[in-house]
Amino acid sequence: MTTANQITPGMTLNIDGKVYRVESSVKVTVAKGTPFVKTKLRNLITDETIEKNFKVDQVVQEVSLLERNLEFLYPEGNEYLFLDIGNLEQVLVPSVVLGDKVHYLKEGIQVKAMFYGDTIFAVELPQFLEIMVVKTDAADTAAASSGATKSAVLETGAKLDVPLFIESGDVIKVDTQTNDYVQRV
Repeated sequence: MTTANQITPGMTLNIDGKVYRVESSVKVTVAKGTPFVKTKLRNLITDETIEKNFKVDQVVQEVSLLERNLEFLYPEGNEYLFLDIGNLEQVLVPSVVLGDKVHYLKEGIQVKAMFYGDTIFAVELPQFLEIMVVKTDAADTAAASSGATKSAVLETGAKLDVPLFIESGDVIKVDTQTNDYVQRV
C-alpha cells in the first residue's frame, strides 16, 4: 500500500483505470489548512500531462510495468506486428503507441516495450540505427558551404537532413531520439 506522501518521480500509478508516470511531486504545506502532495502526471497512452493533488495520507495504486524485448516483423493495417523475443509470441502494437517511431521501423529492429498486463504503453527504439538512404534531393552546389545539408528519404520512410556528400544507396547512422544524421557507415 502506497500513500501519496511516498510518491516520487518515475513511479507508475493507476488512477481511475488509467496508467500515469509521475513526472514531478512536491509536498505543499500551507499555514492554515492540511498539507497535500502536488504532482505532475503523464498519461502513458495519450502522452497528455495533467496536474493532480493528493491528500498526504491518501492511498494510491502503484503499478509496475514489465519491460519486454520485441523484434519488428511487419506492418499490419493500422498496427505493427512484433515478435516477443522472450516467449516467441506475436504482439500487435497500435500505431498510436508508436507515434513517429514508425518512421524508423524495419524488419529485424529490436525495441524495448513497456507492458501493464497485456496492454503495451510505450516502445523505445535503440538510440542509433543504421539505415539506407533511398532518395536525396539534388545538392545546390552554389550553397556548398560548410554545414550545408539536403533532404533525404530513408528506406524506412523517415525524412531528415543529411550532408551534401550523402547519396542514394549510402547507409547512414541516425539518432532516433533527435531525428539527426550522425555519420555515414
